[in-house]
Amino acid sequence: MAYKILIVDDEKMMTELLSDHLQDCGYETYVANNSDEAVELLQKQPDLIILDINMPGTNGLELCKNIRNHIICPIIFVTARITEQDKINGLQYGGDDYITKPFSLNELSARVAAHLRRDERNKCKPLLLTSENLIVNLSERTVSYGGNSIPFSKREFDLIEFLMTNANQVFNRERIYEAVWGYEAEGDSSVVKEHIRKIRAKLHEITGQEYIETVWGVGYKWNR
Repeated sequence: MAYKILIVDDEKMMTELLSDHLQDCGYETYVANNSDEAVELLQKQPDLIILDINMPGTNGLELCKNIRNHIICPIIFVTARITEQDKINGLQYGGDDYITKPFSLNELSARVAAHLRRDERNKCKPLLLTSENLIVNLSERTVSYGGNSIPFSKREFDLIEFLMTNANQVFNRERIYEAVWGYEAEGDSSVVKEHIRKIRAKLHEITGQEYIETVWGVGYKWNR
């Protein structure tokens, strides 16, 4: 199976060039032109990330800092300039290597191959679900947004996992109760409403966004 490479750069010509070259080298590639797109593509479980530092909005260093606790693959920074402090910052934020623009495609592919050869961390990659900078780590059962952890109870996390795994599908309270609490649970589906309320409150406090939509007369769905 081909290794998966995530390429993150705000210059579309650059991402297209790198993507075409790495595909020619036998890799499967995914392209993001900003940090939000990059977070969404973490669900693809990349084996390596090529990350431009100087992006508008959330730059590469901040993105690396925000996602590093949730991914274990190598990250290669791409930058137009490099100083000793740049290198120190990048390593502190979780980067594994640097390559400076302009660079040759052969040098890039050699660095990619070297990191993939010696990196064994991808054998234990965490399972991630993402939604607009919200990162749900199924392996560690954690939820974070922009580097900030959001605490949830076991049942709340189970409910988030069920809705996110089936994003954009509408489920009534009875179906959610059966999926999350189990068919043999003693209780009724009215508890779903209260758990949804608590989840919404916690998410909105940190993110300012609404992820769970109420479809009146039908049920709930996770918007992607």
